[in-house]
Amino acid sequence: MSVDSSPLLAHESPSAVVAYRSGRAIEARQFLADAAQLADRLPASMHVLNVCSDRYRFAVGLAACLMTERVSLLPSTHTPEVVRQLAQFAPDAFCLTDEPACSIDLPRFQFPQLPSGAPVAWNNPRISTTQLAAIVFTSGSTGTPLPYKKTWGKLARCVRDGAPRLGLLDGRAHTLIGTVPAQHMYGFESTVLLALLSGNGFSAERPFYPADICASVSAVPRPRALITTPVHLRALLAAGIALPPIDLMVSATAPLALDLTLEVEAKFQTRVLEIYGSTETGQIATRRPAESPTWHLWPDVRLIARDGQVFAQGGHVEQMTPMCDVIEIMGDEEFLLHGRTADLVNVAGKRSSFGYLNAQLNAIPGVVDGAFFLRDEEPQSTGVTRLAAVVVAPTLSVAQLTEHLRRRIDPVFLPRPLLLVDQLPRNATGKLPLQALQSLAESHLRAGGTP
Repeated sequence: MSVDSSPLLAHESPSAVVAYRSGRAIEARQFLADAAQLADRLPASMHVLNVCSDRYRFAVGLAACLMTERVSLLPSTHTPEVVRQLAQFAPDAFCLTDEPACSIDLPRFQFPQLPSGAPVAWNNPRISTTQLAAIVFTSGSTGTPLPYKKTWGKLARCVRDGAPRLGLLDGRAHTLIGTVPAQHMYGFESTVLLALLSGNGFSAERPFYPADICASVSAVPRPRALITTPVHLRALLAAGIALPPIDLMVSATAPLALDLTLEVEAKFQTRVLEIYGSTETGQIATRRPAESPTWHLWPDVRLIARDGQVFAQGGHVEQMTPMCDVIEIMGDEEFLLHGRTADLVNVAGKRSSFGYLNAQLNAIPGVVDGAFFLRDEEPQSTGVTRLAAVVVAPTLSVAQLTEHLRRRIDPVFLPRPLLLVDQLPRNATGKLPLQALQSLAESHLRAGGTP
């Protein structure tokens, strides 16, 4: 048995449950049989854009690619511009989809109806640790999405090192329910790979609304872990519904406010853990905000400060990687997070942060959601940084919001324009792509709005 390979599944028994789909348990032997059948049918191309929305089909597609040394392309969005960039990056790419009406402009391969029935033999394939498993892409929340290569060995080490930190290797068969898409790095690691490589199971569904989350949680056995985001946690609280018992909630993609954490833990009688990482590094740390602000690094991952910047290296991190956050290193395995480097803003010589400005905006009574952002202007055109904001506040006018903000922040940071919308252009993980925000401001100005 080669030391340079590792098994596709950590499940030791053919009858171990890998997934739940529409309430039905799917065993490991069935999963591997499905992956092998799909692998035999895939087109010859080596790059696969896996857009299957059903998490089980996505995982089967991933496994089929790993078995045949194909590379999964995993951008977090599938806009025409992103797809155009993908086609240039990998001209042979095709789209694996389970949507009959898929409109992605690539050669498409429809996920087939696989024969049901008892699988033949138990064969858990081993994958070379150096095999290129996936190319993931940054979310584009601060600009153009960038590709990063991920080898099987580093991906596997990341989730295996993280599983004990989440309490998922305690001898019980946990079920992971994800509100985030499998194509996003967080969803990829925490709802698919984490189940496959820790011997646990996952729910095929991707619920979005609170009632759907309740239904998905109810359909799978305990112990249950909800893999989610601050946006979904706020929605669960606002809905005022009673969730079925959840043994663990895991949050990532955006900072988790302490008051939100405490409220969720109290209402749903559960633990809330937060994961820190990036597309570039994968997950590297976790904490329980209700107990401490200190982050604890994955085994062998280290942070080093050099020339005023912090870098991550070691463990599963593919290469020394600069971090885009303001980090205070507390020791070899601990650190504090003080916000994103790009979060800092300087207007007319006065400094603040988007985190602070957003907190003040969202604290105004009547504001449902809101965010500040930088307008897309040439700096030399005015010589002054210009802020804008987009807000969901059905009962407030722009004038009322502006007056509230005057009482809370320095006037130089007042947004121009301040846009009232029905909902913010958040993506599937709750992030706000900068280009989408800037497009809103441009549309407002083209329509004759106040700059």
